[in-house]
Amino acid sequence: MINFSKLSLAVILGAALVVSSSSVFAQIYGSKHDMSVTGTGQSASTATDEICVYCHTPHGSDIAAPAPLWNRFLNTSVSYQRYSALGTATLDGDEAPVGSVSLACLSCHDGAQAMDAVINAPGSGGYTATGAVIGGGVGTTMTGTPIPMLGTDLRDDHPISIQYAGGACQGTLADCAPSGASSGDPDFNTAQYASINSNPQWWVDTGTTGANVREKTDMILYARSDYNTATGTGPAVECGSCHDPHNASTFSSSPPLSVAFLRLPNTGSQVCLACHIK
Repeated sequence: MINFSKLSLAVILGAALVVSSSSVFAQIYGSKHDMSVTGTGQSASTATDEICVYCHTPHGSDIAAPAPLWNRFLNTSVSYQRYSALGTATLDGDEAPVGSVSLACLSCHDGAQAMDAVINAPGSGGYTATGAVIGGGVGTTMTGTPIPMLGTDLRDDHPISIQYAGGACQGTLADCAPSGASSGDPDFNTAQYASINSNPQWWVDTGTTGANVREKTDMILYARSDYNTATGTGPAVECGSCHDPHNASTFSSSPPLSVAFLRLPNTGSQVCLACHIK
């Protein structure tokens, strides 16, 4: 005899998994980060219909890169003009060299190399440690100055690779409330701390999901210890603090999707106010 209760439950669970996986897939598929020949982003190559290959590879990735299974060459010799060059009195955090996950983002967004230059190209025999254009040729660089092709002049962009809260949390491997710190800028919200896989991790809890648990919808801060003058390890603001490159569905569930790739909608400036006390 067929147990219809169990069968119905299995069908419901199966349908839920299909909906869930489709929703996750849709965050890249059809977004501006879908640079495949069938995607809606700037088409980087006519040689492949793969989507993930422009950033990631399951084999032969750059293990020194600050992003997982990274499939692009990170050029650390590029020179950037920084927001600090404007000399604003409100900038009170110490800078580190442009790096961490921001360097991964800029490997496309600074226009210094082709978007379709990857370490491990699709198919067999396509590995090149310093990167090569998929299918050969000169490659395709990002267009659209000053957004999204930021170039190397970052003076008109939010500071990156800079201490959070003016260094209030520097060297403190614990939750950090800048308003109660002995130094730094008090006009920032609390940075949560946890040791994950023996690595220091900070984030600003947005409260959109579970409290005190790091989620993709929180403002992610990145551990840096290579600041210009500050010593010790502390949280830094990077491109990935506000942006999630895999989340284009913040404002829409189907193409055309959001082009901002924000960690949460900026309704009422909630992205800004997640960190800044104003």
